[in-house]
Amino acid sequence: MVNVDDTWFTPLTPLAFLERSAEVFPDKEAIVYGERRVTYREFAAETTRVAHALRASGVEAGDRVAYLLPNLPEMLVAHFAVPLAGAVLVAINTRLAPAEIRHILSHSGAKVLVVDAALHPSLPPDLPVAEVVTVTDPASGATPDPAVGGISYPDLLARGSGEPLPWTVADERGTISINYTSGTTGQPKGVMYHHRGAYLNSLAEIVHSRHTPESRYLWTLPMFHCNGWCTTWAVTAIGGTHVCLRSVDATEIWRLLDTEGITHLNGAPTVLVTIANAPQAHPLPREVVVTTAGAPPSPTVIRRMSELGARLTHVYGLTETYGPYTVCEPQEGWLKLDVAERSRVMSRQGVGMIVTDGVRVVDEEMRDVPRDGATMGEVVMRGNNVMSGYFEDPEATEKAFRGGWFHSGDLGVWHPDGYIQLRDRAKDIIVSGGENISTIEVEAAVDSHPAVLEVAVVGVPDERWGERPKAYVVLRDGASVTADELREHVRGQIARYKVPDAVEFVGELPKTSTGKIQKFQLRERDWSGRESRIQG
Repeated sequence: MVNVDDTWFTPLTPLAFLERSAEVFPDKEAIVYGERRVTYREFAAETTRVAHALRASGVEAGDRVAYLLPNLPEMLVAHFAVPLAGAVLVAINTRLAPAEIRHILSHSGAKVLVVDAALHPSLPPDLPVAEVVTVTDPASGATPDPAVGGISYPDLLARGSGEPLPWTVADERGTISINYTSGTTGQPKGVMYHHRGAYLNSLAEIVHSRHTPESRYLWTLPMFHCNGWCTTWAVTAIGGTHVCLRSVDATEIWRLLDTEGITHLNGAPTVLVTIANAPQAHPLPREVVVTTAGAPPSPTVIRRMSELGARLTHVYGLTETYGPYTVCEPQEGWLKLDVAERSRVMSRQGVGMIVTDGVRVVDEEMRDVPRDGATMGEVVMRGNNVMSGYFEDPEATEKAFRGGWFHSGDLGVWHPDGYIQLRDRAKDIIVSGGENISTIEVEAAVDSHPAVLEVAVVGVPDERWGERPKAYVVLRDGASVTADELREHVRGQIARYKVPDAVEFVGELPKTSTGKIQKFQLRERDWSGRESRIQG
């Protein structure tokens, strides 16, 4: 505890969650992965061992430790071990290209990189870290690439010994993790989370996703994504069981739903489509709470998941808000509505979660827009579960918090009942399977081809992913390139999931009198007759 102005208080930190669960539920199953079964006592012991090992590896207070892993037990341990060592966790998107990974490692100044052997091909040849630690997962069938060098995860663990470490921090606003996002400019920014925000947002996840000590949570959501929406810490706090999943595979998901007593899972609507349309799909033996974000779930998905026995919770947020910030809080009577009407109200982004300062929709002068469900404005937030800023980027931080509120860059409306609903992305961000794709970044990759004169990238409808990038390209006079050749070129520049699925060659792009490309005209070509392009 800390004495401030003669008032005693304990700084908030998610580390306290594991300390408590290890004491209250020492022999309870904390982590399940294949044949591995880890109790809370063992979870806490390995966390302490890794923390000591990191310190023995030269990691000091405030240093950054990067992890490039799928949803393995080692990734879950990292969410406690890295801060227990006094360091900052940098969880990297496993789908990024080598150049993107190198940028994140360099910008964050990470001292150590822990990486899955199957992801060695994604690493750049000139890693800017002091040491590489490789995790070899037998389930992947991958073996380490000798060229990567470094040590094995067991070698790291061998360094870990010492007395128990305190599950506390001196400053609850100290940084616990940095999560990189492409944002709206294509340039990755390091979003800083503090211990206090992570602690409080975890409690909100417990409340709004209805977790209990009986929760058995299936990791269909990447842990690298906003630290798994803080569920890494939340499920641990309540003493639930983490069921790890290496990749989103319908067959494996249904096997685990049937054999592991799963009660909860999170994911974008695309994940729900995968689950609902799998050949193995059948009514669940118990209700499964499914928390979804990334885009509003469609009426078809809501109906199908409900038929299977799922209970949907729709949330909305950004990397800058620790993941979910609002929730479409169910109201009494919604279950009596027909599916179409219930789906309509459930598709709204809702109200601020229980630990937030609420959410506003404002005009350019920071005045609240009318709550008429029609007047558009920008969605802004503030409070404990909004980032402390962008790492090493004070200018971007100041811009993001102009007027004292965090500006989401999302345009929405405010309904009479106080629920917000998004209408569009202010910066043309494409939301594909819950992942943000910057059109500016994709355009730069396409434009780097010598045959390209101009390019505009927009999001177009996709049955599985919600929307996918499409490039409209104007070629230079006399130049020639096929769509496949252009896409192959782009694959060498950015992550594969950002590469446009379609390329359409056009004679010119629609522009304003000042030369600005009118992307809305391009979008209308593909969205005409479709459901409104609403993002979540």
